[in-house]
Amino acid sequence: MKVLVTGGCGFIGSNTVDSLIQNGHDVVVIDNLSTGYKENLNKNAKFYLEDINNKNIDKIFEIEKPEVVYHFAAQIDIQLSVKDPILDAKNNILGTINVLDSMKNHNVKKIIYSSSAAVYGVPNYLPIDEKHSTEPISFYGISKLTPELYIKNYSNLYNFKYSILRYANAYGIRQDAKGEGGVIAIFINKLLNNESPRIFGDGTQTRDFIFIKDIVNANLSVLDSSDNTILNVSNNISIDINKLFREIKDILNSNVNVIYEDKRAGDIKDSVLDNTLIKNIGFEPKYNLRRGLEETIEYYKNIKKDV
Repeated sequence: MKVLVTGGCGFIGSNTVDSLIQNGHDVVVIDNLSTGYKENLNKNAKFYLEDINNKNIDKIFEIEKPEVVYHFAAQIDIQLSVKDPILDAKNNILGTINVLDSMKNHNVKKIIYSSSAAVYGVPNYLPIDEKHSTEPISFYGISKLTPELYIKNYSNLYNFKYSILRYANAYGIRQDAKGEGGVIAIFINKLLNNESPRIFGDGTQTRDFIFIKDIVNANLSVLDSSDNTILNVSNNISIDINKLFREIKDILNSNVNVIYEDKRAGDIKDSVLDNTLIKNIGFEPKYNLRRGLEETIEYYKNIKKDV
């Protein structure tokens, strides 16, 4: 199958590209390399250095004629979305509309969109299922939810299919530990460098972490099934950030301690996603947190050695 992947040099995108190619698909990648890395690009993927906001992507669709689009390209930093909501909206909302327009123009059959637990906002109940209200409390949450609405309406108007995947907190191989990367990547990087990481708030806030290899399996599970659905992708298991830090510290046998700072705007207290629906289509997470952390830590150790 001919598959086009936006953001295919980023964390989730590049891992998904690898698996698509391993499964025999013909893959085209569009990435502007603003947060992705060329070294993440699978050598068997065709690459276009382009921004999804550029109208030139329509020409790429015309040339490549993809059957399915995986749409990962996005601004993913919640704090940046607070500082610069216009940039956030441009990348996440207008960029998605540009992709959808190219799909419409060239009869693409399906889009698989990477959404986020941030669309739910403050939980009314836990675990959060797909029927939960969507009332995001960050601009990032708004800019991830709005494309879901555009996707549904484009689908109705132009008769293509979609699968919307709302990820819990992703971690693992190739996640960027710089800036506002995932908390696990930041913790590991800090401890490997014998530096104290920061926890915003008192650390009792809980999250649901899912390993990248499980996310990739979920992404591929909907390639030719689960049409016109919204699905949570999660472990449905919560852990507080203090305990997460202790777990990483234990694996690394580190004596470094954490620094506590004030809670940040846009952060919620607790989040865990119900994964019943996606398990009903055959997806089952294979990695518990300890195993995923061990593989992730080994990856960062090797990166450190290679530098």
